Amino acid sequence: MPAASVRLFPALALAAVALLPAASWGQERPVNVVMGDQFNNRVETAELQGDVVVLVYAGRHGAEAAMELGRTLHTRFHPTAAGAEPTAWSTQPVTNLAGWPAGMPVPDVKVIPIACVPEVPKALHGMVRRRLKQESPVVPVWLDFEDVMRPSFGMVADEPNVLLIDTRGMAQGVIPGHLDQRKLDEVAVLIDDLRKRALPDIRTASFPAPVRQ
Repeated sequence: MPAASVRLFPALALAAVALLPAASWGQERPVNVVMGDQFNNRVETAELQGDVVVLVYAGRHGAEAAMELGRTLHTRFHPTAAGAEPTAWSTQPVTNLAGWPAGMPVPDVKVIPIACVPEVPKALHGMVRRRLKQESPVVPVWLDFEDVMRPSFGMVADEPNVLLIDTRGMAQGVIPGHLDQRKLDEVAVLIDDLRKRALPDIRTASFPAPVRQ
């Protein structure tokens, strides 16, 4: 599957991750990562614009760590998911933002695990899907059979990698490798900052300028 409209974005150390300034928004084309999941559904990040998208991806040997990191990030922003039934785990409400105007929708945080398995022959794709359906019968796991993530965004082998996509669909940074609690807290701050940046657009959409005759 081609990585059409996905711009190159090298992997960065966490200390070097810098969010693009608001003035630069709109000058780059949004990315659109397109894959399939274990249920054989076509999935793409373009359908999630308006929310912050967090893609947690890894190769085969880092898949377990990536899944655990994905669960941690999801419950960080959806704390009621920790006690929810599996079927309701993905639909729990997102945390609010301090100072967010009442009555305005709060951008969600969509945490998506991706299994990067380009080495798997096409004849065995069905077997991979069946195994993932056993391990994750409800929560979708995207499958990178075509090696989209590594050349497009960079990837540390056998470790979780986190790609942040803002509410406009722009890739904002890649954080590779294990995240300890301090780094996890820093990533959470970055994600909330991306959510807050959506406010001017939401205001404009909610309160359009008056039409002058």
